[in-house]
Amino acid sequence: MKKQMGKINSGLLTGLLIAAVIIVAIIAIVGLDATGKKGSGLSKEYIYDIEGLGKIDPVLILYEQFGKEISTGFSQSKSVFVDNNELIYVAGDKSIRIFESSGRIKQQIDLNQAPYCLTISNGRIYVGLKEHIEVFNMDGQQLAVWPGLGNSAVLTSIAVFKKDAFAADAGNRVVVHYDTDGNIINYIGKKDNKRNIPGFVIPSPYFDLAVSKDGLLRVVNPGRHRIETYTFDGDLEFWWGKASAKVTGFCGCCNPINFAILGDESFVTYEKGLVRVKIYDSDGLFKGVVAGPEQLMKGQSVYPCDVPTLCQKGGFDVAADKDGRIYVLDTIKNTVKIFCKKLTNDKS
Repeated sequence: MKKQMGKINSGLLTGLLIAAVIIVAIIAIVGLDATGKKGSGLSKEYIYDIEGLGKIDPVLILYEQFGKEISTGFSQSKSVFVDNNELIYVAGDKSIRIFESSGRIKQQIDLNQAPYCLTISNGRIYVGLKEHIEVFNMDGQQLAVWPGLGNSAVLTSIAVFKKDAFAADAGNRVVVHYDTDGNIINYIGKKDNKRNIPGFVIPSPYFDLAVSKDGLLRVVNPGRHRIETYTFDGDLEFWWGKASAKVTGFCGCCNPINFAILGDESFVTYEKGLVRVKIYDSDGLFKGVVAGPEQLMKGQSVYPCDVPTLCQKGGFDVAADKDGRIYVLDTIKNTVKIFCKKLTNDKS
């Protein structure tokens, strides 16, 4: 009889435990703050204040918008380039459109695929499609189609310097070095411990490059938050840049994502996340801000995490002309904003 009672008590105890677990679970679900309205419960010093990071001291803003923004008419724009005649080339949808500074469209070159990037050199237009490059003359006539780099390739930037051409392949995380006939010379930036090359860290398909007047190749290594300098033979010479939430550094997982080089060898950089365009001198020292969220995101959410289209289409592109004006391609609104240096730094 005692054994029988023991069995009954054990079963009762098990039932009570199960009931208790169910009650606790119900209380937890009812008390769950699914909306987040109750907050994190952390003290203020532990809350990541992205709104505060997005505010820029007006004293640091050295540029102002020049004229009206130019509507590209694209549904998905990708890249912008400005030539020595101040003509603005924009790659988007399945064409290249050429605009005068007034915004009037001068020419359109139709393509069979969506372009990802472009550059102009020696009277030729080099267009990067997903996995290969096509070359056109200034009348839009196709001159050459270079060999493809395979399905994993994603070409995001092109630069041409004399008889050398370079393509940033974000898919394969490498720079492809060509001659201007489309023959591959070598690959730059692959991880190589013997040459002290750590390799490119590219979490998202944003990977930019340019050749400066000194004949050295500058390449963004966005996951390392820096711009690296290479010889054409692939030697890593030096780099600058650091990860920091401060305006002087690069914030987020992978910035800067795009840049341009001014006539005085200064760098114009664009950061996604906080949406800001900044100026650094030729040695990588911070000089000031071209535009921040308030200038670039008027009428839109200030922070791209709240803007799904920006996360899908990616960051803005930047270019510069021979007079130092800076062009920002807004890939959400598909417009080009032009900024020029302020005559005096407004400290009001």
